[in-house]
Amino acid sequence: MILVRYQGPDGPAFGRLDGQELYALPGDPFVEPGVLAVKPGRPIATLGQVSLLPPCTPTKIVAVGRNYAEHAAELGNVLPQEPLLFFKPPSAVIGPGQPIVLPPQSQRIEHEAELCLVIGKRCKGVPPEAAWEAVLGVTCGNDVTARDLQRREKQWTRAKGFDTSAPLGPWIVTGLSAAEVRDLHITCQVNGENRQQGYTGDMVFGPAELISYISQMITLEPGDVVMTGTPAGVGPLTAGDVVAVTIEGVGTLENPVVA
Repeated sequence: MILVRYQGPDGPAFGRLDGQELYALPGDPFVEPGVLAVKPGRPIATLGQVSLLPPCTPTKIVAVGRNYAEHAAELGNVLPQEPLLFFKPPSAVIGPGQPIVLPPQSQRIEHEAELCLVIGKRCKGVPPEAAWEAVLGVTCGNDVTARDLQRREKQWTRAKGFDTSAPLGPWIVTGLSAAEVRDLHITCQVNGENRQQGYTGDMVFGPAELISYISQMITLEPGDVVMTGTPAGVGPLTAGDVVAVTIEGVGTLENPVVA
């Protein structure tokens, strides 16, 4: 199932996408999971007739650093012995088509294409073998990073958490198994030029392992997002660029870059 969040006439709403046809959902799947089982009626619009919003409204985004060996190497970092976690705040989230705004405090903003896990039910202290049950689905993300600030500051709060640094979307794909999300191709293009490519199977710590690890000390709530790390090939973004993150079987998240 492809689950979208869009701007309806009365505010944000959820729907199912079938091809180009959008069907309204009679509720919020993060509050009322049963609405996903409701048989859709007639389509209400086509995809091109609605404005897509970020596919969820997380209370927090838990991101994972250095989870691909080649990316760690390209930045001169050693692989961590256990997942290296940091937060991106909800205020950093933007949706498909919304602009990434370059902060004047940084001279080096870079893209980081990532597979993102969207939590569907409250998750605390789960073992790895049960962790995937907490996942509603997956989406594309871009862990936009102020690399110069990251290099000179011990804490990554400014480098990773500035406004518009967490593009998510364009939608959530549900129903994938934990095994299926370990075999997806990830690419990032800037102005149509290939920058990043990799496979989710190259993660040092897999998705279910990450959810279990995080949940031992941090409660994950419905709508929260886990960003699983980026493959090698990160590079700069400048005003006027268009950056596109594509994940096989999920979709393409595209955002313009502005000063």
